[in-house]
Amino acid sequence: MRATAVRRTALAASAAALALLATACGGSSDADAKDGKDEKGAANGSSSAPKTPAKALTAAELETAALAQGDVKDTKITKTGPADEVPADGVKVDKEACLPVAHAMYGVAQKDAVATTKRKVIDEPKADGKKSLEDVAKGEGADAFKDAFNLTSTFVALHSYEGTAGPDAFTALKKAAVDCAGGFTATVAGTPTKVVSMAEEKITGGDEAVAWTVTSESDGATAPVKLVALRKGSSVATFFAFNLAAAGGDVKFELPTAVVAAQDKKLA
Repeated sequence: MRATAVRRTALAASAAALALLATACGGSSDADAKDGKDEKGAANGSSSAPKTPAKALTAAELETAALAQGDVKDTKITKTGPADEVPADGVKVDKEACLPVAHAMYGVAQKDAVATTKRKVIDEPKADGKKSLEDVAKGEGADAFKDAFNLTSTFVALHSYEGTAGPDAFTALKKAAVDCAGGFTATVAGTPTKVVSMAEEKITGGDEAVAWTVTSESDGATAPVKLVALRKGSSVATFFAFNLAAAGGDVKFELPTAVVAAQDKKLA
């Protein structure tokens, strides 16, 4: 395929996924990975809800438990700012059953959340990258796109809940993902994003964890993003990850397991 065609295809595909991240990761401010091959946990749809209600972390405790620079190797971790916030009533869906999924994608807490804190985790550019953004603009081929954009950005939202509200929110998200596996449309700030499928993936962590590859579509081009949810006690963390190069179909896009593992460790 000619370089111009490669760039056109990749950028068209990325536009769909970028619509999801435009609000969630658009602002600015200031562990070892798990292999995800354990057959236990929420990947098989089971629940590990506590028998006794868990005490919610306070806003200060949640902030301490949130990721900080240095917690994930080769990434830049920052707090989110006002431009990253999406109000709960600002997320609309064409299928009401899919609302918990849309909320998770945009870092919105479910009902009865006590406190919330958010982080952006972005891969640092590889020092051995052979192509720059200028190379891509000059049209130096498909490899230029892969080298310049093979970076994963992960939006992490950490919510604390009182009593059984945390497990209930986690269960509601899992149910919504099953109900909406065939797709739905989410609209934020007047911009619709068409999700065409949700495919469950295996991941472990916390008291229960679950993950999906979410595929969106725009003008006939598709783009994958990763959505992960992890519950520890009454706290629920969601991870929404995107890789521009993967949107072009040129690289394999993995779950952000190192980010999930680091957050799991800080919640322990």
